Amino acid sequence: MKILDWYILKRYLLTFAVMLLLFIPIGITVHLAEKIGKILENNVPFGEVMQYLLDFTIYFAHLLFPLFLFLSVIWFTSKLANNTEIVAFLSSGVSFSRFLRPYLIGAVIVAIISIVLGLYLAPNASKGFNNFKYKYLSGKKTTNSNNVLKQINDNDIIYVTSFDTKNKTGVNFTLEHFENNKMEYKISASNIRFKDKDSVFRLTNYSKRIIGENNDILDTQRRKDTIFSFDLEDLTPEDYIAETLRYNELVNFIDREEKRGSKFIGRYKLAKYQKWSLPVSVFILTIIAVAVSSRKRRGGMGVNLAFGICIAMIFVFFDKIFGTLASQSNFSPLLAVWFPNIIFGILAIILLRNAKR
Repeated sequence: MKILDWYILKRYLLTFAVMLLLFIPIGITVHLAEKIGKILENNVPFGEVMQYLLDFTIYFAHLLFPLFLFLSVIWFTSKLANNTEIVAFLSSGVSFSRFLRPYLIGAVIVAIISIVLGLYLAPNASKGFNNFKYKYLSGKKTTNSNNVLKQINDNDIIYVTSFDTKNKTGVNFTLEHFENNKMEYKISASNIRFKDKDSVFRLTNYSKRIIGENNDILDTQRRKDTIFSFDLEDLTPEDYIAETLRYNELVNFIDREEKRGSKFIGRYKLAKYQKWSLPVSVFILTIIAVAVSSRKRRGGMGVNLAFGICIAMIFVFFDKIFGTLASQSNFSPLLAVWFPNIIFGILAIILLRNAKR
């Protein structure tokens, strides 16, 4: 039976690789055609554009990893069914569960790749992708909307109009320090920049106003290097910081933000749980794809593909709906991430039992 295992496993992995090679260039072309005007307008260096496309490729591939796999399994399994190869396998005494084994081995390989992508490669790609987008593609309106207002501890509140994560520079920075609900002092600067070499923040047009009972004390300097009780990540725009952190960094970041009472904690936990739910969805969608496409149908491969695309769209719909609920409400992020897998896991069991018959 090793010949059968290798035959299906090679078709599994090869078709999946071909599916990625077909769809990713299409995604890059469409995305580049949409953004080429702003790229030329901003005179973006060619090297940065190529790095951006590489980051986009990893980001895009990881985002749609299970769906590419799902369609590729339906594609080549339908071809096996139309060529009556599956009938020959099962007629030789091979059980359907035994026939499914090489698919599950392939799912293990793809799931491991998905884990590596999610824990290590995708965060770096997401950071580069979002940095480029905010630097060159967002436009003034989007940039001005990236205001960061955060309470970093019981006494301090920081604000910055916009922050460039690549240059580690922010605009219109303020820090307000309170004691017993009364402001003690306020620090302001037109620019804030983190210097890696000295691990300090450099403030331009620095001013510190200490609130007194009768008179205030004002200290101004053209430039000041100092340290603060917050980290560089606290100044990152809220909408994508969780995507840019590796797993260990994300876990520590979530623990710290929970203590601070961050209102974005649901969004951060959603990103954390998705790193493990995607590999599981690989197994679920593989079983569904085999169960759906292993039977020869009158309409041929087109019927299987149409049914598969419908299931894929429903999966994406559930994933997006519950993801939005978790990030913008008190809905449990854990339930939001795993609910589509639970529903489609039950569907996989039902379809697999019918396929065995």
